[in-house]
Amino acid sequence: MLKAIQILGSSSSGFVSHRLKPHGNCALSLVPTSAKPSPLSCCPPRRTVKNVSSMKGRCFRAFPAYCTRSESNPDVTSPSSSPTLKSTGYIRKINFCQLCGGPTKHEIPDGEEKMRAICTLCGKIAYENPKMVVGCLIEHDNKILLCQRKIQPSYGLWTLPAGYMEIGESAAEGAIRETWEEAGAEVEVLSPFAQLDIPRIGQTYIIFLAKLKRLHFSPGPESSDCRLFSFDDIPFDSLAFSSMLVTLNLYIADRKVGRPRFHYGTINKRPGTSPSDIQAYTLDYHLQS
Repeated sequence: MLKAIQILGSSSSGFVSHRLKPHGNCALSLVPTSAKPSPLSCCPPRRTVKNVSSMKGRCFRAFPAYCTRSESNPDVTSPSSSPTLKSTGYIRKINFCQLCGGPTKHEIPDGEEKMRAICTLCGKIAYENPKMVVGCLIEHDNKILLCQRKIQPSYGLWTLPAGYMEIGESAAEGAIRETWEEAGAEVEVLSPFAQLDIPRIGQTYIIFLAKLKRLHFSPGPESSDCRLFSFDDIPFDSLAFSSMLVTLNLYIADRKVGRPRFHYGTINKRPGTSPSDIQAYTLDYHLQS
């Protein structure tokens, strides 16, 4: 994973930006856009890209994307946020110290900028960090392996095999473990495919491309079903999370141009939406190798 991050930051990487356009049931299509000057761009503006795979420019571009689409009113869209990089997450109120159990006060510690929970007895400051979710996107015989969830949230909906990374394992090891636990499948990780940050709920997804070591899979304790879906039969209306919708559509778009890329983006969920309200989001700062 570190190697992939280094590749992303190197001057030899050719990064291009695209706008994801909702269509149909809010699946996304990848369409080239005319580049505009951006404070985050290290390259001069380009005109509309006709052949993305042949681009030789060396740049790293970011831009805000797309629109927020509500399930309750799919015809109403709102522009995405400005490209200012800022946190859209929320602060969970911690009332008791995790060390001694004493009551906490909430204020900004000296030399810091964010509100923290500070124990009134021992003085310990509670720092919260995002959760890392890791998983695998497995293609076999032009089909994608999905699991039907048997637990909340999103009970009965479909997802790539993925889950929380554990202490003591790498991201790739966690993705392999989660795939075994949820789909009973032994896989070989091929490459990182996407990192998707969701600041509002404090999660970061890292999805790897992987292949089956042998053609065997079965539902684990947290899955009621596991199935290989052809691309035309992927249940986009019954996916569990926005991160799965984004990941699958990015992969489908990459297949159309003939090669997978590495993608980074920030999924900003609309305040008050549930995890299953997968259409109410914007995908901002989309970068791809």
